[in-house]
Amino acid sequence: MKKYFYFLPLIFLLTSCTEDIRFNNPAFQTLKDNVFWRVQSYKSGTETTGIFVVEGSLGYEKISFQLPAPSQKTYILGVDDVTKATFKNTYPGQEEEFTTGEDKGSGQIIVTEYNTIDKTISGTFKFTAINVNNGAEKKEIHFTEGVFYKIPVELDTKFTID
Repeated sequence: MKKYFYFLPLIFLLTSCTEDIRFNNPAFQTLKDNVFWRVQSYKSGTETTGIFVVEGSLGYEKISFQLPAPSQKTYILGVDDVTKATFKNTYPGQEEEFTTGEDKGSGQIIVTEYNTIDKTISGTFKFTAINVNNGAEKKEIHFTEGVFYKIPVELDTKFTID
């Protein structure tokens, strides 16, 4: 009988020590005005105009980055209209758009890896974007601690962004 008392806790110990591993690969997430924000869908590739785009969406909200090329380097935002970050909310009645551009907003996008074999792109970002509607109540939006990791790149097709 003593053996069962020792054996029973051992069985409970072994069966309760399972480890549920959830891989976050690919990923696209950030802090939007200090609130955690993770996308549900993402894509990247060359737009029909030749600009490289990385895009992530969560419901009606979308972040898109426009880069001159997917090179592994740091892109500074707020300098020109070629390298831009845009946030859009298309929910009816709550439509708003924030963007960076020449003398508009600030921040950076760092492409840490562009893998042409696996067709993925990874990097980090942080930026402050300005509302395109000058009369809007909310003038700017802040994204910090942003990461996009192993986002699939559509190399052979050209797509358009909304």
